[in-house]
Parts: sequence; structure tokens; C-alpha cells
Amino acid sequence: METKNLSGKVGVVTGAGSGIGRATALALAERGADLAICDVDESGLAETVAAIESQGRKTFSQRVDVADPEAMAAFARDTLTALGRVDIVVNNAGIGIGGLFVNVPLEAWRKILGINISGVIHGCHAFLPGMIEAGRGGHIVNIASMAGYIQAPGMTAYGATKFAVLGFSESLRPELQLHGIGVTAVCPGVINTAIVRTSPMYGQDDNPELREEGIRAFERRNYSPERVAQAILKAIQKNRGVAPVSPEAWVGYWLKRLVPGAVAWFARRSAKAQQARLG
Repeated sequence: METKNLSGKVGVVTGAGSGIGRATALALAERGADLAICDVDESGLAETVAAIESQGRKTFSQRVDVADPEAMAAFARDTLTALGRVDIVVNNAGIGIGGLFVNVPLEAWRKILGINISGVIHGCHAFLPGMIEAGRGGHIVNIASMAGYIQAPGMTAYGATKFAVLGFSESLRPELQLHGIGVTAVCPGVINTAIVRTSPMYGQDDNPELREEGIRAFERRNYSPERVAQAILKAIQKNRGVAPVSPEAWVGYWLKRLVPGAVAWFARRSAKAQQARLG
């Protein structure tokens, strides 16, 4: 899909109240698209709406929990009523969880599975029938992570959901090619968002000093959501199946493909180092 000029197109972005979701919505608006956006953070959503409208674009917004299939279905119906069409869907909404598997309660697992995996499925299930029926093609973007191909100790819950998003996207892609709809799994890497600050931690990982250390590391890395948004537009333009974004995401991607034993060795070393550090 041509993304240099999106005039007359409509983009949908979930989790658009902040971070990568907001940056992506604004990037689409800058290229001329109108937007339908949702989030559970109503104040953040309102700020994104104001920023989109300041660019002269139409916007439709709703508070939506992507884990709720009925809410997502209603959002899709209301989007078509408000804006008339859908061309790009970015399933971005997601949460993080930190902690060793044995320390993460099942309720936390249910929550992250509901948002990170079911939320992506709900977004596709809600919007794809209309896109297929319209016959105009389009593109689906599912935000995965480099944690979708690089295993990391203490991130089993998060990594499992992102492995699933990556696999789902790769499975869906050939089906939708029949309808001229592209599918991309975007794997950003270490991005300066609020995910480290807001993710619940369990067990020994529930340590304020460790959290602050992680926050500072992400801030020092300072790879912005805006750069991810530009990479998303490029991935849509090139119809990439998998789109790592940051340098570390690209390195991890090729290591996993070419030297998987090295990735497994590094994961074991990391687990031992974490165990020694936490005692």
C-alpha cells in the first residue's frame, strides 16, 4: 500500500492514548489519513484526538478494552458509521509483565493473554470482514516485539504473548493475500515508552531499584515511538511480513534465524546472571 499520501484513507489504532499507538496515529494523520482510535486511558485518548484534529484530520475515538470482543465489534461498527471505511488497522494495545514464571499469578496471565493476544485477534476479527467485503485491499499491523523471537528470563509471560502475535500474523498473512490485504508483525525493540514504569512485577523482580534501573536504561537508549511509527509506515509501504525496528531488534532477528544456538546460550547465561543478582 502506498503510504506517502493517505488522503481519503482511514486508519484504526488501538492503544492510541500514548507511546507507539499515539505516535502511529499522528504519523498516519500527517500523511493525510483520518483516524479511529481507542484506548482505556480516556485522558490520553483525548490528547491524541486533539493532536490529530490540529492537523485537520477527522477522528473518531472510543474508550475500548481490546480484551472485550463485544466492545471491539461495536468499535468497528461505529468506526464505519463515523468514517465510512477502514484501510489500515494497527493492533497496538498491549501491556507488560515482569517476573519468573513461578512467581506470576494466573490472574496476571489471564490479563496479559486477554490484551496482548486476544486483543489482536479481536481487532482483526472485528475489522477484517468489512475490509474484505469492501474489496479495496488494505493492511493489518500487529505490534509484536523482539521478545517474540528472543527468549528472555523473567519475561516469560510477555514473551509468550509476543511469540503468539508473531505466529498469528505470519499465519494470517497468506490468507489475506488473497484479498489484497497485507499483514505485518512489527517488532520494535527497546523503545522509550512507559512500559517499564507501568508493568506489574512479581517475585524478586518486584523491586523499586530494579524498576528505576530499567527505566533509566530505556531513557538512555532513547529510541522514540515516533521512529517506530515511521518504521511502521515503511513496513506497510513495502508489505513486509516481519518488521524489526531498532538495531537490537534487527540483530536479534538475524541471530535467531542464523545462529539459534547462540540465542539459547545467551538466554541461559542471562538466567544465571539474574539468579545470582537476585540471590
